[in-house]
Order: sequence, then C-alpha cells, then structure tokens
Amino acid sequence: MGDCCESSAGCFGPQKNTYVRISLPAVCFVWQIAMVILFGVFIRYDEESAARWVITRRERNLTDLENEFYFRYPSFQDVHVMIFVGFGFLMTFLKRYSFGGVGFNFLIASFGLQWALVMQGWFHALNPENGKITIGIESLINADFCCAGSLIAMGALLGKVSPVQLMVVTLFGVTLFAVEEYIILDLLHCRDAGGSMVIHCFGGYYGLAISWVLYRPNLHLSKRLHGSIYHSDLFAMIGALFLWMFWPSFNSAITDHGDGQHRAAINTYLALASCVLTTVAISSVSQKRGKLDMVHIQNATLAGGVAMGTAAEFEITPYGALIVGFLSGIISTLGYLYVSPFLEKYLKLQDTCGIHNLHALPGLLGGFTGAIVAAAASEAVYTREGLVNVFDLEGRFANRTQGTQGGFQAAGTCVSLGFGLVGGAIVGFILRFPIWGDPADDNCFDDEAYWELPEEEETIPPVLEYHNHMLHKHQDISETNFSIDQ
Repeated sequence: MGDCCESSAGCFGPQKNTYVRISLPAVCFVWQIAMVILFGVFIRYDEESAARWVITRRERNLTDLENEFYFRYPSFQDVHVMIFVGFGFLMTFLKRYSFGGVGFNFLIASFGLQWALVMQGWFHALNPENGKITIGIESLINADFCCAGSLIAMGALLGKVSPVQLMVVTLFGVTLFAVEEYIILDLLHCRDAGGSMVIHCFGGYYGLAISWVLYRPNLHLSKRLHGSIYHSDLFAMIGALFLWMFWPSFNSAITDHGDGQHRAAINTYLALASCVLTTVAISSVSQKRGKLDMVHIQNATLAGGVAMGTAAEFEITPYGALIVGFLSGIISTLGYLYVSPFLEKYLKLQDTCGIHNLHALPGLLGGFTGAIVAAAASEAVYTREGLVNVFDLEGRFANRTQGTQGGFQAAGTCVSLGFGLVGGAIVGFILRFPIWGDPADDNCFDDEAYWELPEEEETIPPVLEYHNHMLHKHQDISETNFSIDQ
C-alpha cells in the first residue's frame, strides 16, 4: 500500500517551502470571520443561559441550583483542561518540537470548538421553526469532544505538517465527526458516553489514514530530531498525568445525572488504575534489564480510559472494569513495541505519537466491549426501568432487544472505523497539494520552521540526549562526540 503513496508524490510536486506568512494569517482571519457570521446567523443561548431564565425558573418552580450549569460545569472544566493542557503537553515529547506540540494544539482546538458548535448544532440542536441553534454548557462539552478527534489525528502528523494543514485537518475532521456522531448516536441509537467509537476510533484512524497518504520516504533525514530528551519527556508526562486524572470526568461528563454518571466515573477510575500496572509489567519484561520506557508510561497507561469509554455507564461491574484496563494496557504497550515498527516498515505508516496504540486499537476494544456488555444486559441486573434509562429505550426504540442493541453497538464501531479511514484518505490527498507550506523531509520535527525560538534553545548540552527504545525514535549515536565524562 505504501508504494501507492510513494508513486503519487510526483503528481503533487515537492513540498519544501515553509513560508506561511500569507496563508496562515489568511486562514485564521477568514475562518474566524466566517465563525462570527455563522454564529450571528444561527447561534443563540439556550433557555438555561438566556436572560429569560428568571421567567422559566419561576414558571417551572425551579431554583438557580437546578440550572444545568451547576451539574455540568465541573465536568466541563475537567474536559477543557484535558483538551488544552493534557493533549497539548502530551505532544511536547519531541526534543525540538515542544512549541509546535502545545501551540498548534492550542490553535486547532480553539478553531475546532467554534466549528463544532455550528456543525453539532445543525445535527442536534437546530430549531426547525426559527432556524436557530441553542447552546448551553452541555454543548460546550460536546464541542470539546468533537475537537478531541482532530487532536488525536494531529498526533499521527506531529512535526510533519504545517499549521495551515492542521487547520484543514480540523475543518474536515470536525465535519466528519459531526456526521458520524449523528449516524452512530441518533440513527443507530448507540450509547457511547466516553467516545470509544465516535472520538477515539474515528480520530485514530482518521489521523492514520492521513499520515499514510502523506508518507515521507525520506523522513530518515530528520532522524536526528525524531526523539526526545530528558526534560521534553518530563513535560509530556505532565500532560499524561492531567489526562489520567481527569479521564473519569471525560467519560462521565454527558451521562445521565445520578447513577449513570456515578457508575461511569467508577468504571473509568478502575480501568485506568489497572492499566498502569499491566503497562509497567509489559514495558519492564520487554527489556533485558527490566528498565521502563517512558513512551509506554506516557501513553499506554491512558488506554484504559479510552477502552472504557463506551461501556463506562453500563453495569460492567467493578472487576469487569479492571479486566478492560488490564487488557488495554497489554494491547497498547505491545502496540508500541511491535505494531508501530511493523506498520512503518511494511505499510509505510509513519505515526509520530503512536495514536494507533493509544486511541485506535483501544477505541476498537472499547466499542466491541460495549457491544458485548450491551447484548448481555438483562432486567435481572438493571431492572426494566434501568434498561430503559441506560439505553434510552423509548419512542421508536422501545421494543429493541438487548441483543439487537449489542449488534447496533458493534455496527457503530464499524461506522466510526470507516469514516476515519475513508475520510482521512480523502483529506490526505487534499493535503498533498504543494500549497500548504509543509516542511521538507530533512526539516521535520523542528520548531524553527514555524516559530521564533529563544537563544537558549541552541545551548542544550548534547549530553542530555538519550535514545528511545521505539524503533522510529532512534537516533544515531554518532551525532555527538560528547561523553558523560566530558
């Protein structure tokens, strides 16, 4: 498959000019003006955030404390931190691309959440009578979720594309996300509180498909920068810890108040804890001296939260949550050890952050785990009222059996996979045109292409550099003549 992408490279010409002084400001200004116009035409406050709330509250005999804001804002705050701090700092592991990791994450998330409010609003909150979209605190959470898919895709492309290309990835990523989310959650009526299917599976394979189409046969010319140093891995670990701590909020943020939200937080909490131990075990046993690889600790320890996303609000039982975390830690760590090198060598798939192991595979595991748990749900465990509440079996879905629900859950996972692969391939071919200012093969993973760097950046002693165990992060030891003794 990689030969297909190599042969098409000549059709699109060289991609060596990183000059974005016109294209980047133009995209930012024009698209932001477009957002202002779209918001002016369509977006309005919902009844709980509008000034009319004082009347609505009195008519419904409510208090201010029953406003949705007070139920959802703590979860929104946690999710927001994950999007901007967690994802951002997790991508600072490259020795010379920390500005790009956290800075471009900031840029595309800020654009993506605005576009997500419009796209998701058209599908879920458009009033047919007046043509307006109403937004509230839950809309902001869903917009952050929508952005997460594009941020995941960015992980596969990190250091190899321009900020303009990332904006294009986000424009199409949010659009595709809104469509597949509508198909999976509304038409198929799947349950996916933490987004194993609609966020992680889609975002993972969306980014991988783009990266496959944008294959760089001479990426080894940037090998000297394709790795980490001590302090860059430490910054990335900060991002990982923020994600790990707040993942229970991520998976429970939009579940039903009460038992559903409570159960989702517990299940995610347990899966994450279990995942850490198996990640450490596999990372240690894979090395002759039993040493740990920071790549595994930064990433694979989060796979339990990804895999628990779909089944988080189901009664999977506490020990079931531990099993999901146990398996996801093993699968993710083995992915970094063996699958990533295999994909790069034989399928020409260059995955900078290893999103296949952290998001794509655990997302598939989570989707199919949710299908099994949904199919096995019974009135003896949930009660009839509990089944109706958890799976929203009302209206035209009132007569759906649990076996049928499980089948639709599995179908939803396949839909997210298809949207990611096909959509990513199309966007990848769009990004191959030599108009986006992407770096040459020998200038990847370097902040200097798009950022003004402080002088101190040039004085990092080579003695601080170390070699990563991942095949695609190795660097030649011959790059420096310094030794520890010196």
